[in-house]
Amino acid sequence: LTTQSLATGDFVKDQKAASATHDTLVRALVVELSNVPLTTSSGGFNYRFNPSLGTLERVTHGFGPFFVDRATTAGARQASLSATYRFSQYTTLDRHDLRDGSFITSSTRFRDEATPYDVETLKLNIKTSTVTLFANYGITDAIDIGIAVPIVQLSLTGERVNTYRGAPQVQARGRGDYLGIADVPIRAKVRLGRNLATNLEVRLPTGDPDILNGSGRYAYTGAIIASAGEGPVESHVNAGVTVGGASTQFTASGAVAATIRQRLTLSAEILARRIERLRGIREVAEPHPTVNGVDTIRLLPTGDPVTTVAAVAGIRWNITQSWLLNSYVVMPVTRGGLLARPIPAMSVDYSFEP
Repeated sequence: LTTQSLATGDFVKDQKAASATHDTLVRALVVELSNVPLTTSSGGFNYRFNPSLGTLERVTHGFGPFFVDRATTAGARQASLSATYRFSQYTTLDRHDLRDGSFITSSTRFRDEATPYDVETLKLNIKTSTVTLFANYGITDAIDIGIAVPIVQLSLTGERVNTYRGAPQVQARGRGDYLGIADVPIRAKVRLGRNLATNLEVRLPTGDPDILNGSGRYAYTGAIIASAGEGPVESHVNAGVTVGGASTQFTASGAVAATIRQRLTLSAEILARRIERLRGIREVAEPHPTVNGVDTIRLLPTGDPVTTVAAVAGIRWNITQSWLLNSYVVMPVTRGGLLARPIPAMSVDYSFEP
């Protein structure tokens, strides 16, 4: 990320600009990979003991949304397992395209000309494949515990090119392929009332910061969960805060889930995060220290934390009594931070029959 051959005349500022781009990219990746999105802790099947009938019965009409939790718990001694596969291909960083070679990291331009005459650009191809194994168990009718193990494969290739007066020349190339367990979360959900619950989570620093899938620090999350509706249409709202880990984060989310013929649930969700330690980058022009009439343009950090908003659309299909087949797609709404193109994810859930 350091300027290779651009004659800027100020090595110190070049280093600061390279550090700003590097820190923004790395922190964005660590935030994404050490906080792998997890599906809701309340699995598709929720049961309660009905004393009048002397048997367990389903207490939810549908199977719920994917990322927005609902206030119901699994039920005493009710266990479920799930496995999710998700592929992500990151395409932009703060509105800069990473893949087509148009990401300008530094340039010099005569003030009376519209375009720079000397440009250095960066091309990055970042892909991740994530398999997440999740287990949940109802200790009582009001308390669930769960654990998730995300296994992340990261592939990153990069190329830096200097273009002087239209003549391109490759300055540097790099490649990295990594595989490892990301930070592991352990959850506890406590139902406070019929439509209210709280979620407490500890993320263990099991990931490796050197391969960008871990923060190297413990993270603690507390959230409030509220639900409404117990028929074919349900709505849910979550709000929480995370301290430690890659960054302090404030989250808010909402979902609407509609069930069709008992076996099919459609959901629409909106997820918002404010990431305190993640800053954007912007172009800053300064006069060249030795050449009159020339500006040097570099990337420097902005002052405000990044807020990201994503929309989720998904479907849950109860293919047999205890098996759920799930698919969803996450689509970015805002353009800040590190964004991936919308790609569906697949998962399968199994709930042990009570």
